[in-house]
Amino acid sequence: MQNLKQNFLFLLLCFGSYAQVFELQKPPDHIKSIQFRSENSSEPFPILQFNEVAVLSFDDLNADEADYYYTLQHYTHDWKKSDLFESEYIEGFDNLRIRTYKNSFNTLQPYSHYQLRIPNEQTQLKLSGNYALSIYDDSDRLVFNRRFVIYEDTASVGVEVVRSRDLEYIESSQSVQFSINTQELLVRNPSEEIKPIILQNYIWDSAISNLSPQFTLGSVLYYKYDKETRFEGGNEYLYFDTKDIRISSGNVYGVQLEDLYNTYLYSNEVRAGRPYSYAPDINGDFVIRTLQGTDSTIEADYSIVHFSLRTEPLAASAEVFVVGGFNDHQLDDRHQLFYNELLRQYEGSALLKQGFYNYHFEYLEAGKTLYPNLIGGSHWDTENQYIVLVYLKKFGQRHDSLLGVGSGSSLNIRN
Repeated sequence: MQNLKQNFLFLLLCFGSYAQVFELQKPPDHIKSIQFRSENSSEPFPILQFNEVAVLSFDDLNADEADYYYTLQHYTHDWKKSDLFESEYIEGFDNLRIRTYKNSFNTLQPYSHYQLRIPNEQTQLKLSGNYALSIYDDSDRLVFNRRFVIYEDTASVGVEVVRSRDLEYIESSQSVQFSINTQELLVRNPSEEIKPIILQNYIWDSAISNLSPQFTLGSVLYYKYDKETRFEGGNEYLYFDTKDIRISSGNVYGVQLEDLYNTYLYSNEVRAGRPYSYAPDINGDFVIRTLQGTDSTIEADYSIVHFSLRTEPLAASAEVFVVGGFNDHQLDDRHQLFYNELLRQYEGSALLKQGFYNYHFEYLEAGKTLYPNLIGGSHWDTENQYIVLVYLKKFGQRHDSLLGVGSGSSLNIRN
């Protein structure tokens, strides 16, 4: 009886581990400038084929050359832990120390800069699908994690962005229509076996899933939805440029040197309700660069960037955050803005490395309901990048394969 109880407990623990859902771990204060992208692409999220490499980089402001370790975990299409042993998706080893790092040079803010390539000589990946890369310190504490995907390119995906047909949303939203050519695959039940996911600007929090094909012509599945694949268009991102940290330029009106540089941005205004104006952006991303040296990874300095939003006080229960790729598009208490009654504006700051940054303001109501575009406004003709990821899990298969990736831009939106 005791052995039976132990076996039952073991099965429960196993089942619980398989059912775990990925949760993004926010980095501590001393970890900054996390970037994770394909070595051959400037896109902010690593979407890799098997012969491609992703590069993770980050700074540790403690600057003590601390030891950091990495692990990899395979996930299902909806980011639950796969029912796989590590040996089934990794060839070699993980839980290894990051060996590539160097210290900052000639900066007011000292830091150690780390880089990791995935895959590498010690760690190769066998399967396509969703992965999480997790970074631990030498006390085995999770420091931060990031998603990435590997695809096989065995299904072709066509993507088109159209204006919403619903009159209620026609001025503010965009719908994504796409097709999947499964000619090289044997798919008996597409509604059950094929799992497409749509991302806007590579942001997972707003991803759309649970879609079935509306009709099939030969080997091509068609998804011509309007409501089910509708996204708010949002507005073009705001930006600033601190590549020359000592002067005012690129939406910077003033710079003040104390212990570190303080960068003061021009105050922004609420754009909701105003006409749309096209302004090229990088869809919320950021790029590290400096004019004070030749190697931006270790010669770019940090400054305290001051944000402000000029408006009358919003609802008493409202919270305003500055959001962008620099904080992985997450609401972070460290980047919340607070109202200054004297200047009649919301104010906040963030410690950021020199470079070019996109950002916008998001509105959280009563700590529960998020309105990403309530402050910035939303337009049908805003430029956005859409990615369609196509997963397959056949009957009896133990993991979700990622068969193909398609992309489309609303620059070519169709009315």
